[in-house]
Amino acid sequence: MRILLLLAMTMLTMVSADAQNKFDEMIYTKQKTYFCLNTSDQTAAARVNLYHKANDAKPYKVVEMKSVGDNQWIAIAKGNLKGQFYTFQIGLAPATGNGGVRWLAETPGVFAKAVGTNGRRAAIIEMKETDPAGWESDRRLQTANPVDLVIYEMHHRDFSIDASSGVTQHHRGKFLALTEPVAVTHLRKLGINAVHILPSFDFASVDESKPQTPQYNWGYDPLNYNVPEGSYSTNAADPKVRIREFKQMVQSLHKAGIRVFLDVVYNHTFNIENSNFQLTWPDAYYRKTADGKYSNGSGCGNETASERPLMRRFMIESMMYWVQEYHIDGFRVDLMGVHDIETMNEIRRALDTIDPTLFIYLECWIAGDCALPRQRLAMKENISALPRIAAFSDELRDALRGPFTDDTKGAFLAGIEGEEESLKAGIAGMVAHQQVDYSKVNYSKKPWAKEPSQMISYVSCHDDMCLVDRLKASVPDLTTDQLIRLDKIAQTVVFVSQGVPFILSGEEMLRTKQGVHNSFESPDAVNHLDWKNLKRYPDLVAYYSGLMTMRRNHKAFRLGSADLIRKHLEFLPTQECLVAFQLKGNAGGDPWRNITVIINSSDRYRLVNVPRAKYTVVCKDGRIDERGIDTFEGSCVQVHPQSVIIMHE
Repeated sequence: MRILLLLAMTMLTMVSADAQNKFDEMIYTKQKTYFCLNTSDQTAAARVNLYHKANDAKPYKVVEMKSVGDNQWIAIAKGNLKGQFYTFQIGLAPATGNGGVRWLAETPGVFAKAVGTNGRRAAIIEMKETDPAGWESDRRLQTANPVDLVIYEMHHRDFSIDASSGVTQHHRGKFLALTEPVAVTHLRKLGINAVHILPSFDFASVDESKPQTPQYNWGYDPLNYNVPEGSYSTNAADPKVRIREFKQMVQSLHKAGIRVFLDVVYNHTFNIENSNFQLTWPDAYYRKTADGKYSNGSGCGNETASERPLMRRFMIESMMYWVQEYHIDGFRVDLMGVHDIETMNEIRRALDTIDPTLFIYLECWIAGDCALPRQRLAMKENISALPRIAAFSDELRDALRGPFTDDTKGAFLAGIEGEEESLKAGIAGMVAHQQVDYSKVNYSKKPWAKEPSQMISYVSCHDDMCLVDRLKASVPDLTTDQLIRLDKIAQTVVFVSQGVPFILSGEEMLRTKQGVHNSFESPDAVNHLDWKNLKRYPDLVAYYSGLMTMRRNHKAFRLGSADLIRKHLEFLPTQECLVAFQLKGNAGGDPWRNITVIINSSDRYRLVNVPRAKYTVVCKDGRIDERGIDTFEGSCVQVHPQSVIIMHE
């Protein structure tokens, strides 16, 4: 038996090395299946429970595991087990030496790759059988510089659940919605080249056994990190279906030239006591305060300990697995401020071994107090220590629409002065610029980005009011006409900024969530996209598409280098609720020369002095046309209220 165990361990090591994944807990062959578990020094016994079906009440067989040292336990189950299910179960030694082994609840393990309904039991499958036709030819889409990206954040259910989406009823709210021409065509015409999908791993809050019952959650409650969520598949009971359909989604978007970024939530788990981490190696994956309590920097009742070897290794291997098995193009890291700097840099280096163009961006803040000192955390204030990792700019966001802490308080878009310098910092990509006075910038009193590719420019995302609702809440007596004008101004700032532009899905449709600030578990009636708005407000989607096309066609708006920004971007004198700048020369080799952008959010006409020249106006009064809308010759421009002018020589 000892020889068999050593052979099993050797095989596990070899297979793991081939897959660059050291967390293989199950290796299937037709003759036998190998199980491996890493667990604590306090483990006195461990076993594998085998089930014919995911919902069987009792295992048909229990296989005792053997300790082979270094906290590793091994078991071998003979026969062809494909299609069956398993769980691990560890028994802890009694603390006092009296009494029997204390068995913890069953767990599919920390690195299950396939699960049954609701993720309670892991499945034994051949991953190759989950590949859709042509999967071997699917390739990640590389990006020369992240500033070339246009990111569209979406929730699977929001995007397609409404009948107005035109998506086949069986696919609404599912991965497969993004394989349908009506959905993909919209994204391509809009002009985005990357979708950021909200958490799509197996999460805990939706009961997958009740697919006909409307249920909603954003999914920031992790259960099985390395398996697609079953409620987004057409059959959660079949472990292979959710995997295959996720791959079909990725394949479809890649064919359309659209990257897929996965929102990953390693900073906390759904809970502690029932988490796969805790049921495998108690307390090894979680951070505690000095007095022994669980730290709560996530604001969700717990925080993981990325600085510990097990959690760090798990995060690295998990992200590499999504890249290799599912061809993911990048990651948005939820509350990365909870994670330590060293771990995030190790993740960056590990992903570089696969593809250096994989994009990583993050929420660089925390939701509570972390047990780890701030200087060790991947906070925005420490972003200079995180090369080639990007962060969201709340400076630009809140300068436009008002503070996160008060939905009713407006800012630049509401015609309130004082945010002009913060807008300038965002337009410059949060890099050091000779004309930006950081002492007047909100939140950050010094530039935090070394390069513009480290800044995500945005005005709204899933978390908080969407743009329409925020404008309605913060601008008194807002008419529909004013709403659309201010909406266009907001997104214009996002797309003429030198960072990486990011928009929330549905903003192009004048999306509303009926004023709900935090809609993470609101019903479809609140969260759905109303696709009929594309016909109600055709000029809005045309404007959004025009912004994206203009950015794609003109390198001056995405110079990609701090030095080039300092060389070519020159701000004109600001006025109350007005920011203007010029991209001098043929910036970045752009065919347009001396591009001038004037952003006026006030309700008054403004006169702006510009270098005397003959200009072609390409954006004016809520319209964009790169061929030219008007011409202007002179040195003083009149700008209409709540409008943007973009022109070039």
